[in-house]
Amino acid sequence: MKKNLLTLSFLLIVISALAQKQFVLESPDRKLKVDITIGKAVEYKISHAGDVMLLKSPISLTLGDGQVFGVNPGLSGSTKKTIDQIIDAPVYKRAKIKDNYNELTLKFRNDYNIVFRAYDDGIAYRFETSKKSPFIVENEQVVFNFPAECKAYIPYVRNKESSLEKQFYNSFENVYTHSRLSEWDTERLAFSPLLVEGVNGKKVCIVEADLIDYPGMYLYNGNKSNSLIGVFAPYPKDVKQGGHNMLQGEVQSRESYIAKFDQSAKFPWRAIIVSENDKELVDSDMVYKLAAPNQIGDCSWIKPGKVAWDWWNDWNLYDVDFKTGINNDTYKYYIDFASENGIEYIILDEGWSVNLAADLYQVIPDINLSELVTYAKKRSVGLILWAGYYALNKDIEGISKHYSEMGIKGFKVDFMDRDDQLMVDFHYKAAEITAKYKMLIDYHGTYKPTGLQRTFPNVINFEGVYGLEQMKWSGLETDQVTYDVTIPFIRQVAGPVDYTQGAMRNATRDNYHPVNSEPMSQGTRCHQLAEYVVFESPLNMMCDSPSNYLKEKECLDFISQTPTVWDQTIALSGEIGKYVSIARQKGDVWYVGAMTNWDERDLELDLSFLGMGEFQAEIFKDGANANKVARDYKREIISIPTNKKIKIKMAQGGGFIARIYKIKT
Repeated sequence: MKKNLLTLSFLLIVISALAQKQFVLESPDRKLKVDITIGKAVEYKISHAGDVMLLKSPISLTLGDGQVFGVNPGLSGSTKKTIDQIIDAPVYKRAKIKDNYNELTLKFRNDYNIVFRAYDDGIAYRFETSKKSPFIVENEQVVFNFPAECKAYIPYVRNKESSLEKQFYNSFENVYTHSRLSEWDTERLAFSPLLVEGVNGKKVCIVEADLIDYPGMYLYNGNKSNSLIGVFAPYPKDVKQGGHNMLQGEVQSRESYIAKFDQSAKFPWRAIIVSENDKELVDSDMVYKLAAPNQIGDCSWIKPGKVAWDWWNDWNLYDVDFKTGINNDTYKYYIDFASENGIEYIILDEGWSVNLAADLYQVIPDINLSELVTYAKKRSVGLILWAGYYALNKDIEGISKHYSEMGIKGFKVDFMDRDDQLMVDFHYKAAEITAKYKMLIDYHGTYKPTGLQRTFPNVINFEGVYGLEQMKWSGLETDQVTYDVTIPFIRQVAGPVDYTQGAMRNATRDNYHPVNSEPMSQGTRCHQLAEYVVFESPLNMMCDSPSNYLKEKECLDFISQTPTVWDQTIALSGEIGKYVSIARQKGDVWYVGAMTNWDERDLELDLSFLGMGEFQAEIFKDGANANKVARDYKREIISIPTNKKIKIKMAQGGGFIARIYKIKT
């Protein structure tokens, strides 16, 4: 009898195995592999050069009618293809992107597919459906099962509340908690990108891409295991005006589902980027490659550049004969400053429109916009207007038409602070409409980029970062310097950052303190200068007062002449949370930026990418006393050695920057 039972058990195992279908998809270099199992569920497993990066992880999508994509699936077919192409990137960290991947499309009965892609640096998958009638998505199952106890860099939401609703309402700005997944704070969600440390020094960075008409993904670990699950904000049922100066949409209640559609849909890509060393993360193009292609065609009218910004420095000018503030005299001064120093734009930040009205047609009496536009146009400076979300969303078309006809170049939109389906749709709609009127858009107070900057290249920047504005009010508990050398490996993997750098008041760790009206940065002057190369930021703020910049002409000239988009980018070296060095090329000139944490650091930079020839460099390095006086720096002109290697020394919280050019013979 025992023998018969054993035989029956064996037969059941064999039958079960035969019922499962197995697929394998490898990256072009064959190092990265995803194993896909289709049985009662769809599961995938990722390995890199033999190292398991993710254990079997299930995926599914539950619809409102009870159908579940990915559970008891009926496979009807599959196709594979290889793509090897070049993507033109008009507003990016490189002009041309190599897009090479292998793709597997799994086709299922009931009108849906699951698509997997394998790149040399990551695996991605998405659901698609060809449904012809309206449907709702109750939830999506996203699971990342890691093979062992591991540590992660976790960007928790800042609202530590038991209510999920209060966590769904956040600015997507926080520092990273470096801890084991099993030590997860179970009262808090986190947002992506999120980085997990794998075996043999490898890293796994979780991102999403092509987020269109669907809620963004949070991550959570409720059982203190080695697994993460995706969490999505339900669809808003009732939204009222409120929040900061009545410019936000506060969700009062939500539906039981996360998204609704009229018909067919392509859902966001879930991407798992795998790096063998930290610097590879700095160079990633994964999110851009996965995004929907350019929808606006000709991009020649899109002009990236620097912005003289008013808010961080509190409109503070000195050595002038007028009272500064939100008025035409102040903005004419900013315009003159921008014009004389080759700065492309100025922003009129919060305050130019009537407070609490949430009406962008109402301009305060002290501002004459038409006069400022005319004044700026004669001086080749563009004007960008700050706009609260609720005010813009009331009439995106009319407001865009009105201000584009006036000559305004774009909007900095703030206080979205959500990523449910309604808010994600707002981002797409605003990008589409402003592009129609040839206007730029900078999304502040928003979630991380997911590729919309490729789909609509007029979307020229995103916040979703714990930027320099925090130095106006954050105390000594904030370690901004360490954060600065962490985000290039994590947050910047998703896309550009509206970090708002450029402080001329610089402080050591001991001397820093928050000052709202005359703020300072943590770290050295060269740390701030290096951020103009290290941080990707096509619309790049100059946060400090024009009066302060004019006292620091060497730094002003270097900042204003540094490009904001690039022909090529090369990550030179780096270690998460410790240091980073990057080279970027524009035309015949290379720029190199390096930053360190609070440890003094000696680095040797390999500049062999320069190729043959003799080169000189204008460099800014930390001064001999920068550990005590953070603004201390030294500017030099040096010759690049024939072996194309240079040694640099950075102070505590320090930095280094170079502009390298070929010597003409």
